[in-house]
Amino acid sequence: MSKKEHNTADAEEKQEQVQQPEVELTKEQDTEIAQDTEAEVSDADKIQELGEKLAVMNDKYLRLYSEYENYRKRTNLEKADLLINGSKEMMKAILPVIDDFERAISATANEEGVLLIYNKMMKILEQKGLKAMEVKGEKFDENLHEAITRIPAADEAQKGTVVDVVEKGYYLNDKVLRYAKVVVAF
Repeated sequence: MSKKEHNTADAEEKQEQVQQPEVELTKEQDTEIAQDTEAEVSDADKIQELGEKLAVMNDKYLRLYSEYENYRKRTNLEKADLLINGSKEMMKAILPVIDDFERAISATANEEGVLLIYNKMMKILEQKGLKAMEVKGEKFDENLHEAITRIPAADEAQKGTVVDVVEKGYYLNDKVLRYAKVVVAF
């Protein structure tokens, strides 16, 4: 072999040796990169899965919290309503007695003793939220009045208005306790 050929063969051999470790490094790197990629993919999948679980659990928590808040508000409103309107049945039972008092006052020509008792009782009931309806001369409202009868109107302006009150209506804390029984002009 000539020197030149020998140098060329050595150079090729050296080049192969130099290239061979690079190929091995490349294979190792490929394996390492593949493992890293798999690890990253599996980590990314785990992170995504955990994120989804967290979102589901957070949603459940928010719904449960909202449901509890609604329950708490509803029970507080019911308690307040019970306190305000708890005496509704008692007030309904007393209304016929009030009617009898009013009849007694008009029959006895406003005797002072009966009038005193009536005023005292009405003052106490007003403090508890009872209030009489003033309906005579007002327009008929089926939400507040119960029409007992109708009579012909004396003039056009009187049509559809309450002419007479047969039985007073009452409010309890601004809610209708008893509808007023009225006579309406038509």
